Amino acid sequence: MGDKIESKLLAKKAKVNTIPGFDGVVKDTDEAVRIAREIGYPIMIKASAGGGGKGMRIAWDDEETREGFKFSSQEAASSFGDDRLLIEKFIDNPRHIEIQILADKQGNALWLNERECSIQRRNQKVVEEAPSTFLDTETRRAMGEQAVALAQAVQYCSAGTVEFLVDSRRNFYFLEMNTRLQVEHPVTECITGLDLVQEMIRVAKGYSLRHKQADIPIKGWAIECRVYAEDPYKSFGLPSIGRLSQYEEPLHIPGVRVDSGIEEGSEISIYYDPMISKLVTYGCDRAEALKRMEEALDNYVIRGVTHNIPLVREVIIHPRFVKGDISTKFLPEVYPDGFKGHKLTDFERLELLATTSALYVSAQLRSQRFLDPARVPFAKADQKNWELSVQLDEGIHSAVVTRSGSTYSVELDGKMLNVTSEWNLASALLSVTVNDTQRTIQCLSRDAAGNMTIQFLGTAYKLAVMTKLAADLSKFMPVKAEEDTSSILRSPMPGTVVAVSVKPGEEVAEGQEICVIEAMKMQNSLTAAKTAKVKAVHCKPGVTVGEGDLLVELE
Repeated sequence: MGDKIESKLLAKKAKVNTIPGFDGVVKDTDEAVRIAREIGYPIMIKASAGGGGKGMRIAWDDEETREGFKFSSQEAASSFGDDRLLIEKFIDNPRHIEIQILADKQGNALWLNERECSIQRRNQKVVEEAPSTFLDTETRRAMGEQAVALAQAVQYCSAGTVEFLVDSRRNFYFLEMNTRLQVEHPVTECITGLDLVQEMIRVAKGYSLRHKQADIPIKGWAIECRVYAEDPYKSFGLPSIGRLSQYEEPLHIPGVRVDSGIEEGSEISIYYDPMISKLVTYGCDRAEALKRMEEALDNYVIRGVTHNIPLVREVIIHPRFVKGDISTKFLPEVYPDGFKGHKLTDFERLELLATTSALYVSAQLRSQRFLDPARVPFAKADQKNWELSVQLDEGIHSAVVTRSGSTYSVELDGKMLNVTSEWNLASALLSVTVNDTQRTIQCLSRDAAGNMTIQFLGTAYKLAVMTKLAADLSKFMPVKAEEDTSSILRSPMPGTVVAVSVKPGEEVAEGQEICVIEAMKMQNSLTAAKTAKVKAVHCKPGVTVGEGDLLVELE
């Protein structure tokens, strides 16, 4: 069942709904194109031994089929040591819903409800939940019964998952079976109360199942966010590497579970999957689970590597996600120009500016404090007012800050905001109240020049705070010219160069492939930003490159 080609044939025999496609192994690119034309575009090319989105490509025409076949077979060989591929019809805009099953050696099998896994990038799941907002009781039962029938047809005994694609009319089609415990199994444990690992061990020992189908409940709601060491601003998440210099899980929040395999000081390398942890929240209903997830993401401290918390936090608060209006195309539909971070409302912008101003003043006061003022008679008397200039993006704002105990009153753009906190600047997390709104922020960095990076509502914002005098003088500072990136190609991520398609002196067209970088078993084709001549090539196949390394120059 771990083989996609074999499992599809077995599913057909067990009378499970399957996706139309070619049931054998595709030999070469020409055969792939012929089969694709017979099935009708769009098609999905898949690694037979695949999983985790590796070795998968969607093709909409002959050219994409040829390219997809090449990359899929290379990824499959690299990831699984098996380059066999299959081709099937691509169901446009579906939901990805899977059924958790449990079967023993005595022939008993249960379905433990479904998991909705439609939020994906590069065919890899990012956010999962149980149950699904989309399934009705009848469809859930039909999917569960087909999943159990398939498990019994192959005499399966353990925990496993049968994955389906579900269209807008609730028609469902067998996708694949995962003969193992899946990453997202905790959400099923939360809503059923079953410990799947314990049940697997009991079955392996030879015990029969302790539960009947009627005993399996849906109690409450659970959501899981996969927290990756990835840059969400690059293709919704290109791998990032580094050492976790600071790491704190939000386990102080009720209803939160974190499954991780790392700790503070661990290194995220290019050789393994970039997952940091599985962050799971549970509530009596979906609204409570989502609220807890929002709070957990704000309280999760990860330093030293770039991570995808900005993306998953935006997903869970998006109106479409909250309504349950999702599909596997959610990310490209909601962010057609790529993910850009949280878009601040006017009041949220004021909150961020006021909080940063108060934080700057608090840091200034702390640096002036002496433990024994009697020994330092020249220490300044406490200042009560500060006139500041705060820059966020292109906007420069004047702020007047007044202090009263632990509360700072900040006048910004004609509005007064009161910011209160304990102002423990040594803590990674800072709980602040702006007027009556509580926020958890993180000061990721600050320097003596007033430059700060603040994580606010999941997204990191760069701000610059200066006194009014310093701001007036900074106008005379020269601005560094930006590099012309259209004439050079830099590596967007750390990885290994698999292929270089150009030589110095060759003409390249805009969009033409220049080289291929493999990172964490995924191959990424890098293309020319403009039509030009190749001036120099600074890489060769087999070489390991870092993020930002110069690969090719154009002229």
